[in-house]
Amino acid sequence: MDHYYSHLVSVERRARLTVETYRFEMGFFLEWLKSEGLTPEQAEAGDLIRYMDLRRSRDGIDMRSVGKAVSVLRSFYRFMVAERLRSDNPAELLEGPRRTLRLPAVHPRERIDEMLNSVDTGTPTGLRDRALFEFIYSSGIRVSEAVALNLGDIFFSEGIARVLGKGSKERLVVFGAEAEAWLKRYVEEARPVLAGGRRLDALFLGRTGKRLSRKGIWKNYAGVTSQVGMSSRLHTLRHSFATEMLSGGADLRSVQELLGHADLATTQIYTHVDNSMLRENHRRYLPKLRSYTDSPG
Repeated sequence: MDHYYSHLVSVERRARLTVETYRFEMGFFLEWLKSEGLTPEQAEAGDLIRYMDLRRSRDGIDMRSVGKAVSVLRSFYRFMVAERLRSDNPAELLEGPRRTLRLPAVHPRERIDEMLNSVDTGTPTGLRDRALFEFIYSSGIRVSEAVALNLGDIFFSEGIARVLGKGSKERLVVFGAEAEAWLKRYVEEARPVLAGGRRLDALFLGRTGKRLSRKGIWKNYAGVTSQVGMSSRLHTLRHSFATEMLSGGADLRSVQELLGHADLATTQIYTHVDNSMLRENHRRYLPKLRSYTDSPG
């Protein structure tokens, strides 16, 4: 199994978080095989179908998780075939759920401004959160990418930042004047307090001076949004960024590059979001036409 996880990183170039997800799912599968008195070499397609049925009925996983579990099993058995541990891939016979178009949630700019303005910037941690959320909204980076940022990755004079994305791929992102202003305040006023006089690389620091974690960011964001009665995940800021870019006239390739999407098809979902917003605005704001009975003649 260690060889398989190393293969995911070194050969398939999977991101660390993806490997953790695969490891988590494989834990369920290996535990089930043991309970059935089977080994990965012995399991057949029928066994895998029984396993997936159990995951649905016992664990109650949704269709998205079913698809992920099927992908993990297919990947694992591809590895076994490549290593000549098996001559076939029984997981290829598994049917994944049909993919449905899930439009990402977005918020209008006014609602996001209301949320950002509610952050208490009178404390070092509050000033940090305002700078962090402004930066994510302005640049469209992922939470994991924000966590990995170092102070040396921010270039204020150019208004760009160096980001390490999925698969350890490096890219440059752009941030606006509002995010720049809050970042400068954070770096000059709050970060030295959180660092406690130490020379640290991480850009966003926690109360103890360590690099702020993803869980910490999610918790802080949930606290801010709850204060304004806003139901939102932090990833919504990234979705809103992409949608506003396209609505403002940015081309799809540019948005793809800024978001760090490997496949343009991943970025295209935001065009569906934009179209749905257009339809909603049409329905809401277009004056009702007079009925035929009201028309002269």
